[in-house]
Amino acid sequence: MSITPPDAHLAEDAEDPALIRAKIISETAKISWLELQKFYAAGSVITVQPTLDLIDVAFAFSQDDKAQVASWLASGSINRTSKEQAQQWFDKETQLWAVVISPWILVQDKPDPATLN
Repeated sequence: MSITPPDAHLAEDAEDPALIRAKIISETAKISWLELQKFYAAGSVITVQPTLDLIDVAFAFSQDDKAQVASWLASGSINRTSKEQAQQWFDKETQLWAVVISPWILVQDKPDPATLN
């Protein structure tokens, strides 16, 4: 007789791309650059250009998709946040979209659609 542990479905859910994406979406939020200073100082902040979908990038990081991440790095679509960019965001007290994919914090300076009018 085989008994399935009550949390056995959790391991299966962890492999489901739709559930992983949903988790990433639920953990993505706006945050002030001022609150990210210590993470920037530690070298943990990755800037994602507005031409990319932050969720797609976070998903690739979560799946350890080295080829895709290398391609984005090579094209300049993602990179470690530069000193100049960090200073600009600090001066403007910029609010960024961010999501943690440990050990990285992915950030994107993308305007809210509601503020584009």
